[in-house]
Amino acid sequence: MSTIDVDAMLKRLHLANARRAWRDLCARAEKEDWTYQHLLEVLFSEEVAQRQQTRLSRVTRDAGFPFLKTVDDFDFTFQSTLRISMLGTMLSPDFFTQGQNVVLHGRPGRGKTHLAIAIAYRAIQLGFEARFVTAAELIDDLSGAGAQGRLREALVQYVQPHVLVVDEVGYLAYGDDAANVLFHVVNERHLKRRSMIFTTNKALKQWGTEKKDKAGTGAGGREPGRRWRACAVASSPGAAESSSERRRALTSIVTLVSRPA
Repeated sequence: MSTIDVDAMLKRLHLANARRAWRDLCARAEKEDWTYQHLLEVLFSEEVAQRQQTRLSRVTRDAGFPFLKTVDDFDFTFQSTLRISMLGTMLSPDFFTQGQNVVLHGRPGRGKTHLAIAIAYRAIQLGFEARFVTAAELIDDLSGAGAQGRLREALVQYVQPHVLVVDEVGYLAYGDDAANVLFHVVNERHLKRRSMIFTTNKALKQWGTEKKDKAGTGAGGREPGRRWRACAVASSPGAAESSSERRRALTSIVTLVSRPA
């Protein structure tokens, strides 16, 4: 008769699933005449699978998605310009490890937010962390933190995740310091090679043109549209040297257009 307290040992090793399952698995192993090796393989495989599922649920919840969608849920039949094959690189580990970015552009109702969440969720499935925020929420949060002298502290939640989704860029007129706080986010993420996904109903050249940035004008003569575009250019993590090369290396810009009825 064994004197080892298996439950206590598994608890000490933090093997929660194995602790719940080992008795049933041992009974099954005896009934089906498993080898010791096969028993251990099943026990630890189930432990790993449970941990992966727990992590997936936790990281997905922490990402702050307004809803959860996958690429499989996206109906490409309504798109005249987009095919799933075009998303191949955006769904691979290299896209995120290299800090690549994408701008999803199109009129409202074309599925930009759905696709952005699907790409970010794919990153989570691959072992990365993601964060979702609207442009208005990000700017309001960082502007308020800056006014209180907490900008560096507040930046962490937007810089740390491997993937940042910034939804609805250009849908609203932003405050005077909008371009400045967004530049901080994009520049920091560029330095850390962290991917960004933007959704917008405006062409890149129109970003931030709703309202003049007084702080930006005073600092360098740039109106906010130029600063927002400069954010995007600065985010390219490639080895390109010239400004034009950096612009080409920057980002994938995907326009979603509905197929004519």
